Amino acid sequence: MKIIKKIPVKQVLTADSKEQLSHDFQSRYQRYDRECQQLRFEQRKLEKRSDISPSEIEKRFTQEIKLRKEKMNWVEYKLQQLEILPEGSELFIEEVEAIVEVTEGARWDEIYEHQTIVIKDGIVIQAR
Repeated sequence: MKIIKKIPVKQVLTADSKEQLSHDFQSRYQRYDRECQQLRFEQRKLEKRSDISPSEIEKRFTQEIKLRKEKMNWVEYKLQQLEILPEGSELFIEEVEAIVEVTEGARWDEIYEHQTIVIKDGIVIQAR
């Protein structure tokens, strides 16, 4: 039997990777900010011409804007962590899914123990 398991991917920080990650985080932050502005614009547009109640429109858009703001806060946190961490540190960047073979008699804790993929400058250096 095969199962799907999530495996964290960590990146070893180097000068190049810190710069790249900083650029990526700043791009994400700007994208979320633009999305918030676009949502506000769409909200005003709908409020002026819509037969939907203004409170319902505000509720929906406020919720979407709040989600973007939370993502912006998370990106800010990641940027702060990036500045604090020294080179050589491992930084969690994402999770990937892997297919794992499960057979009868296998030890569950060995199959499902915490595995990690570590990359450095775009190259996998460890799969633990």
